[in-house]
Amino acid sequence: MKILRVIYNYLFCCGVEKNKYDELKSDVYISNYRVWRKLHYLMAAVFGLLFFSSLFNEFMSVNTVFYLVALIYSLIAIVMFFFVEKDSLLAQFIIYISISFLLLFGCFITQNKPELPAATFVVFLLITPMFVIDRAFFMALELITASVLFLIWMHAIKPFPIWQLDVLNCVTYTIVGIVLNIIASSIRIKEFVLTREINIQKDTDDMTGLCNKGSLTRKINEYLEDGNNEKGIMFLLDVDHFKEINDTYGHDIGDDVIEQLGVFLGERFKDEEIVGRFGGDEFILFVKDTKEPEIANKIATDIYTGASEFVTLPDEDRKICISIGIAIYEGNENNYSEIFKKADIALYRAKADASTRFCIYE
Repeated sequence: MKILRVIYNYLFCCGVEKNKYDELKSDVYISNYRVWRKLHYLMAAVFGLLFFSSLFNEFMSVNTVFYLVALIYSLIAIVMFFFVEKDSLLAQFIIYISISFLLLFGCFITQNKPELPAATFVVFLLITPMFVIDRAFFMALELITASVLFLIWMHAIKPFPIWQLDVLNCVTYTIVGIVLNIIASSIRIKEFVLTREINIQKDTDDMTGLCNKGSLTRKINEYLEDGNNEKGIMFLLDVDHFKEINDTYGHDIGDDVIEQLGVFLGERFKDEEIVGRFGGDEFILFVKDTKEPEIANKIATDIYTGASEFVTLPDEDRKICISIGIAIYEGNENNYSEIFKKADIALYRAKADASTRFCIYE
């Protein structure tokens, strides 16, 4: 069973467990997108050169129409790559169509000299799989289908001894191409795993497991710098009288309060919100795509009441209190620092007013 699971992982998950592959699939598709966007420029240049050369070369003129079609396709693909999502299935589909074009190109070149064994087609069988990170099963289908169609096509064109040699080469190099794709994909996916683990470690607060200050700053800045985003709410919160908790119960209990509050916020906000520990007993929550004061009030109330119930102290009769400063983003602030200052001012106002535990900056 273990062997079957390893085979399954290499054929369908690039050599890692399925859950790990699913986490990285978006990164994989983006990598393929970036590589093949550049390769399409190269394809357009090569097919353009071949097309214009075929207009003046009698030997190459037999493939003029194919060169023109391939050139037009390459240009269309280049344009499409500007509009499709980087991690979309459509982008992957375009890549596989491009591989088919290259393999078809190898067929036409082989057809020009049927008395010689296929060379260009075999080269593409070996090279193209190394530039795609994907489930090896799909690349295997691509290469096997191309090889079968190639042999059917060439059976009516080539002398039988040469065709027999092509059969041997196609079988051999199809297998080699599949193996190369498995090796290349597994190496790259493990690089993604390592990079992801390093980034998570770098961006994670050790005590709470939430975003740390650097990660919060970067993610909020990325959101604010996107011209399409004009709505958001920042919540800056801390624990009232936290020093007194440390002095009364000890720093271990103080650390436990921070950890419990981190668990509460992490469980409460899991989707598109940005949440993390700014430092000490201060936490930041940034809610995207909304700027309604009513929503801000509701979220602040939920945090205030929920945290006091969730976080426990050695003295069961005593509850923690949270103060919250709120800054509403309406497209006016340019970076994290500007909106943070407003939330910080609102936090101090909330602490100064004993009648309420949160305040919206005005």
